[in-house]
Amino acid sequence: MRLLAFAISLCAGAASAQSLEDGLGGAFELIDHTGAVRTEADPDGQPQLVFFGYANCQEICSAVFPTMASIVEILEADGTALRPVMITVDPERDTVETMAEALHVHHPAFVGLTGSEAALQVAYDAYSVEFEELFVDPFYGTVFSHGSFIYLLDGAGEVLTLLPPVLGPEMMAEIVGGYLEAS
Repeated sequence: MRLLAFAISLCAGAASAQSLEDGLGGAFELIDHTGAVRTEADPDGQPQLVFFGYANCQEICSAVFPTMASIVEILEADGTALRPVMITVDPERDTVETMAEALHVHHPAFVGLTGSEAALQVAYDAYSVEFEELFVDPFYGTVFSHGSFIYLLDGAGEVLTLLPPVLGPEMMAEIVGGYLEAS
């Protein structure tokens, strides 16, 4: 399965492919949509699907959030708990007060994470996340270009693999299930 992550990074045209052995992932401390401090480790020890985006994104996120919710529901039906998590690239709009409503439309277990610029940068650096402001949409506000990978983390916060959303929820649920059985 680690080969899958490497192949995905190559297919995505990564200038410098990073394998999971190179230390993708790491410690961070952010604030969730309830105001509680969260780290890369899930407080209940559940595995996590982590995505870097923003709650009111009308492009990539609007496709990824329902996909993440479907993966969670597919695995819940098999008795496997999995938490969907979004780490914002737009902390000005994704606040403790605003994230829950936007994310819970997709799944009630969705967790939104935000924080100070410095705290978020720690997470971006740990997960090799890049994004940039593209333009301001008169209806939805700032539009960002950002990655579309979903990171699978175990309950302790270790990255197990990367998932490209083009695989579809059923295939991703199968991949996630395989990783969780093996760990």
